[in-house]
Amino acid sequence: MKKIFSFALLLLSMTVSAEKQQLTSPDGRIVVSVDLNDKGQPVYAVDYDGTPVVLPSLLGVETNVADLTQGLSLAGKDERKVNDCYMLSTIKQSHVNYEANELVCHYAKEGKRLLDIEFRASNSDVAFRYRLLPKGETSVCVVKREVSTFGLSQATTTFLCPQAKPMTGFARTAPSYETNYTLDDTAGKNGWGMGYTFPCLFKTNNLWLMISETGVDGNYCASRLLGASAQNGSCYSFAFPMPEECNGWGTVEPAMALPSATPWRTLTVGTTLKNIVETTVAFDLVAPKYNPSVNYTYGKGTWSWIIGMDSSCNFDEQKRYVDFSAALGYRSVLVDALWDTQIGYQRIEELSRYAKSKGVGLFLWYNSNGRWNDAPQGPRHKMDRVGARRQEMAWMQRAGILGIKVDFFGGDKQHMMQLYEDILTDANDFGLQVIFHGCTLPRGWERMYPNFVASEAVLASENLHFSQGMCDNEAKNGCTHTFIRNTVGSMDFGGSTLNKYYHASNSRGSKRITSDVYALATAVLFQSSVQHFALAPNNLTDAPAWAINFMKEVPTTWNEVKYLDGYPGKYAILARSHGDKWYVAGINAQEETVERLLTLPGVSGQQTVTLYSDNGQLVGSEKLVKTDKKGRIKVSIPKNGGVVVKY
Repeated sequence: MKKIFSFALLLLSMTVSAEKQQLTSPDGRIVVSVDLNDKGQPVYAVDYDGTPVVLPSLLGVETNVADLTQGLSLAGKDERKVNDCYMLSTIKQSHVNYEANELVCHYAKEGKRLLDIEFRASNSDVAFRYRLLPKGETSVCVVKREVSTFGLSQATTTFLCPQAKPMTGFARTAPSYETNYTLDDTAGKNGWGMGYTFPCLFKTNNLWLMISETGVDGNYCASRLLGASAQNGSCYSFAFPMPEECNGWGTVEPAMALPSATPWRTLTVGTTLKNIVETTVAFDLVAPKYNPSVNYTYGKGTWSWIIGMDSSCNFDEQKRYVDFSAALGYRSVLVDALWDTQIGYQRIEELSRYAKSKGVGLFLWYNSNGRWNDAPQGPRHKMDRVGARRQEMAWMQRAGILGIKVDFFGGDKQHMMQLYEDILTDANDFGLQVIFHGCTLPRGWERMYPNFVASEAVLASENLHFSQGMCDNEAKNGCTHTFIRNTVGSMDFGGSTLNKYYHASNSRGSKRITSDVYALATAVLFQSSVQHFALAPNNLTDAPAWAINFMKEVPTTWNEVKYLDGYPGKYAILARSHGDKWYVAGINAQEETVERLLTLPGVSGQQTVTLYSDNGQLVGSEKLVKTDKKGRIKVSIPKNGGVVVKY
């Protein structure tokens, strides 16, 4: 997977043949062209409104059974329309109507059909995957490499998250999708030498393009994107995990039973960021793997660790946070690392009974670790083996635990994907919801696994506690995650603090420089069906009453999302609906104040709305205002500030 194809040589090898096929989106704006070049290599290109998005690029798979990257011939094709309607309360849009056109190209080698490439085109997305077929009596294979490339024009700007070197960082836990994005960068680079984590955002030919993948489970590995410059542009390619991941344990090459399909590779494209923000492609292409064992519910919670760190994980402090959650009307408390030694199993049972009496449930933190890194926090060796895991989950079920947060995974190899799937599957048997941290990107998991809640896979709120530099760049990162990481899957960020300082005393430590309204806005902008906010009991008396009241009421599940305005790393304005209520939220990282006349979704005439806004000194307020007769409102967002309109 280390090979990067020369874009210049690729173009020279592509001669048009009679085998060329085309697939268009239902609205006709997206056109996917599929062909074979003179070497028998499958090639494709993507246009949007007649403008090239992906230049002619290679496709193909090499296995230990057959080289299906060249010498192929077209053995037929199938075409159909795809219509799927589904309900999913844990993503950005609760009711989805998915419409797409599908083209399946059948390829043969030496007279035997061995490979299908399936293409889908909706009005905002293109997706493709490989279906590998048995060769004679051979019904299993190992995938050696994928030849999936993306040729982009020379005038392409990138917004990418570099892949970290394996076995680096805290307790050798990298990579865990926790590096800073490079924004407005030139194309053709390769991160820190190891490519980029998904999702990957580009602006090419004045079009926005998001590349990612979905449908990854224990039958395959997760992938990354490698970059290289070329004479006439840049060429990006898919790559399997690095050998050093998981402490060097396990193969990087996935094994498959045949027939079987790879995960989907997805491309979302549009003239603005609207399609990027609103796409549901990660969920459209997958299906549930099992039924929920219980009627899972969702909502808000608190956790002491983000403010009080390890020492806060004691019985008395967790009981105080239970009372705090109860006072807010919240659903849960997340009991973080070291509870096994600093509280103990018996007292966790006592805490769970007390919480239940207050209408609150518990999430418990676990270390995933078995053999892949040095993370020392406990409980350890409870999630990596099936016997210990199911015994632990049976205890949690008896104790009335709501869910688990499993941390410190080891990489993206196939055996690690199997561990994610096994944890989720076993947890469902015991009615437990699952959050992952120190982990990979979720790839359609909200629909695949009904008890999956969210993954971190981002530089989350803990970094605000540890680094003043991260606090100084909080707004910039917030405006980045809104348009990249959080667009493809639920993001467990753990933010929206109202403390002035990340310390239990609220008088020292890393200082928050964003406003209280910023905190409210990110509670709307950052999507996850279960949100453990970084609030503290002292906020009941030292935070503005209007801010606390908002945080009591803000939902965590949404019917719809709408892009209104923004630019990665600069500012973001979105709207989300819950039931018959709308929340418009915006934040700003730029020196200059963002001033906009916003047309509010669902408002057709003059209407009274609640406005939360900041003045130039980042002092927030709540007031009732009226829209104009066209349902518009003027908003002003200073640097590090926010705005929320509720109606």
